[in-house]
Amino acid sequence: MSPAYNVYGYRFMLEGDAPEALAALAADFAFFAEPDDGQAPATHIRICNASPDYAALPPLRATVYTPRNLSYKDADVTVIDYHGRGLARHHRPSGDFELTTRDPNLQYEACYLFLLSQLGEALDRRGLHRVHALGISLRGRAILVLLPMGGGKSTLCAELLADPEVRLLSDDSPLIDTDGNVHAFPTRIGLLPGAEAKIPPQYRRTIERMTFGPKTLVDYRYFADRVDAEARPGFVCLGSRTLAGHGTLRPASRSAACRRFVHDCVVGMGLFQGLEFFFQKSTREILSRAPIVRSRAQASWAIIKRSELLELELGRDLAGNARLVLDHVRGRLG
Repeated sequence: MSPAYNVYGYRFMLEGDAPEALAALAADFAFFAEPDDGQAPATHIRICNASPDYAALPPLRATVYTPRNLSYKDADVTVIDYHGRGLARHHRPSGDFELTTRDPNLQYEACYLFLLSQLGEALDRRGLHRVHALGISLRGRAILVLLPMGGGKSTLCAELLADPEVRLLSDDSPLIDTDGNVHAFPTRIGLLPGAEAKIPPQYRRTIERMTFGPKTLVDYRYFADRVDAEARPGFVCLGSRTLAGHGTLRPASRSAACRRFVHDCVVGMGLFQGLEFFFQKSTREILSRAPIVRSRAQASWAIIKRSELLELELGRDLAGNARLVLDHVRGRLG
């Protein structure tokens, strides 16, 4: 019986004849795997390892243009053209997604990004909201480090995990609820080239991304026994990078924290939002998202109120950055 994956109520199954891509996706979402009992409905993600048949398509006009792809509407189906490298069909009523390509990197990345887009919408409706941050826990208390894309979240994550007491929530997008609690979303850890030295090679793989070049991914197996399902609010670090040798840590204001959460949660800059799927919505559907924006704001305010707020300036000493955070947290927690 094929496994299903249940991400806080969003269920999906992986199918197809691209074993390497399917295995990589299964590894990414292993935390959420469950037996398929055939009862609950699930979205089907299917990869066809074949050359796409462009000649069979009707003469559709593109509705969404992105650097990754072009999207076309055909009744209840959205056709997505990855600039000649592959074709996908998203059946909107069922949510099913079928990708046809022989490109192994595209087989993996297109399905992973599709799932992030659909999960983001489904979890928003359930009151669980992504925040663009590194999330770890120590002694049951969450530590969020908000940094821009490319700011070093994953590198800091690898350094923090060198401490056996540290537990992982997510290296890029933990989930927060309207009480300020933080929930795990552990898929993989993505490292830029040169940052992977501390990770044993059997847990690493490198992909060539559509728009941002190569990235080394650390499999869930490497940290599977280090994941906390949930943590109470504890510490929020508003991070930045510097050229200083050593990092610094000092108190931050609520107003500064609110500005960062508007950017990294309420608006969700840095999170994959899936424009090719978002713009399938009608104007009425887009306007109906106002309650979700309010819920994101409420969740952000809840964690700000219940956490110690800190300005974290990262220095060039990578191990020192991790020690700086952990020494402060341990001092506060006694």
